[in-house]
Amino acid sequence: MSEQQFDKITLIGIGLIGSSIARAVKEKGLAGSVAIATRSAETLQRARELDLGTDYYLDTAEAVRDADLVIVSVPVGASGSVAQEIAPNLKQGAIVTDVGSTKGSVVAQMLPHIPKGVHFIPGHPLAGTEHSGPDAGFAELFRGRWCILTPVHGTDKVAKKRLATFWETLGSKVDEMDTEHHDKVLAIVSHLPHIIAYNIVGTADDLETVTESEVIKYSASGFRDFTRLAASDPTMWRDVCLHNKDAILEMLSRFSEDLAYLQRAIRWGDGEKLFDLFTRTRTIRRSIIDAGQDTAAANFGRPGATPPN
Repeated sequence: MSEQQFDKITLIGIGLIGSSIARAVKEKGLAGSVAIATRSAETLQRARELDLGTDYYLDTAEAVRDADLVIVSVPVGASGSVAQEIAPNLKQGAIVTDVGSTKGSVVAQMLPHIPKGVHFIPGHPLAGTEHSGPDAGFAELFRGRWCILTPVHGTDKVAKKRLATFWETLGSKVDEMDTEHHDKVLAIVSHLPHIIAYNIVGTADDLETVTESEVIKYSASGFRDFTRLAASDPTMWRDVCLHNKDAILEMLSRFSEDLAYLQRAIRWGDGEKLFDLFTRTRTIRRSIIDAGQDTAAANFGRPGATPPN
């Protein structure tokens, strides 16, 4: 158990991220009460059955009354409407943050509705799985992962420190950057890989000469791992593409140029270029493992995996 950091935390949205926060907050005793709000009566009932909070609301405005920390965990396209709904009931001195994968769009949508005296500090925990919903969460999700804060101009330093401490207590390493840089970085390390995965799996599904049963039956490790990304929440990723389109389109353009380079190397049998590229990219993979952001265990540490002979 850790020391209580807030009297009341309100979680708006209780999917993978929201339910993981709820579990971690409860496990560590970080709040006197945890209010959970979602627009789905079925999802709210499931959150209640899982005992994720202390109070449950279908009305987001009511849920934020007297909250010291409000965490908005909804698809980024809904951020503005949520901010508008909760604004009248936000108390002075409260911290409002989010967990969205795009930051420029979220700031543009939410900031105009945040009352004076309320601290709006956008955030993005770089943690997740392909699963969604309140059952998908687990308290350890944020351990050893980065949480990026993108404070707006004039952000209160004490409030920012409180939020950073909160994420650190959940196990995250906290960094800070401006919204534009965040969106460009995430476009290449997160958004583009998901888009490529969706496209590759879609291509396999469209092939007329390969049946669906063969795609499933013979899926080798490469295709299988693409399907994990492609199984991510469609609503969330639709909104990411629409709300970070400039950075994503820039990265797609660069990717297309590099893909053409690779295509030429294969076409002309240029083994040296292929070997150089594959060697350079393997170094990146090893650096990620060395940084503690993944495991070198067989089969990515999946249960039942056995190391090669």
